[in-house]
Amino acid sequence: MAKYILKRVLRSLITMVIVITVVFSLLRLMPIEGYFENFDKLSETQIQVRLNDLGLNDPLPVQLGNFFNQLLHGDLGESIKYRKNVAITTIIAEKIPISLFIGLTSLAIAMALGLPLGIMMARSTRTRWKLWDKFGTVFIVVIQAVPAAAYHILIQFAGSQGPLKLPMLFSMNNPASYILPIFSLSLGNIAYYAMWLRRYMVDEANKDYIRLARAKGVPGAQISRRHVFRNAMVPLVQYVPNSILFTLMGSLYVESLYSVPGMGGLLVTAIKGQDNNLVQALVIIYAVISILGLLFGDILMAILDPRISFAKKEGAR
Repeated sequence: MAKYILKRVLRSLITMVIVITVVFSLLRLMPIEGYFENFDKLSETQIQVRLNDLGLNDPLPVQLGNFFNQLLHGDLGESIKYRKNVAITTIIAEKIPISLFIGLTSLAIAMALGLPLGIMMARSTRTRWKLWDKFGTVFIVVIQAVPAAAYHILIQFAGSQGPLKLPMLFSMNNPASYILPIFSLSLGNIAYYAMWLRRYMVDEANKDYIRLARAKGVPGAQISRRHVFRNAMVPLVQYVPNSILFTLMGSLYVESLYSVPGMGGLLVTAIKGQDNNLVQALVIIYAVISILGLLFGDILMAILDPRISFAKKEGAR
């Protein structure tokens, strides 16, 4: 098992290096205006002095080596326009707790509602009318088919103008203003968990060992709880860590819509303001979170399922 984990960690580290290299190189192709606060008012000499100070006139391999050295020391550089000369780590440290709270809360709600919905849909497939399966299927199709931006706006309008009169915009000091952003973020994951758990449970319920258990007279509730659900969760659990990333990425639009001062709104603001250093840091952070999510998902699945071989090639995903 240690060998399997080591192999996955090394593979993830290599992927991170490649992603960081690509992101860094692509941003060096962007206009240099993103590295200056008042580019139009500067002379050519001032521009070149500034570029030399930033090391942007060095060869690309030298710049890349210096950047990796900064990363190893926990330095993501400084903001140029968003908050001039303020360390990006300081800015992110202020923003990320808000995004994490909203994202993790919405994820907890999604699991609390999505998993039971998936279980009821799977069980409903064996009934006559299949009511829960039909209801869940309609819900999943609507969430998957309708663009997220459309139902986010609808939720904001209905929640703020309806009987509840919830705040339309986010406020740190008003707990009621957390409801609409969290609910908006949770819908996609509710549909995601319900859809895949239903599929895995239906597949598991049709396997021979389940049929044998039914033939032996094992109670249906015991089969569903101890065998079907338990084994169906193994392939699903690998996506749980990575769904944190999807929630944070979904917040790019939601945080802007509700004026939430978190990571999602920060990236949008940085792009609009052409703060290249801040954009570079945020894109790399999202990429690293994605890679770590996949890594932890693979390791978690392997730990939960003893049938996965750690030594053989077919044990890897």
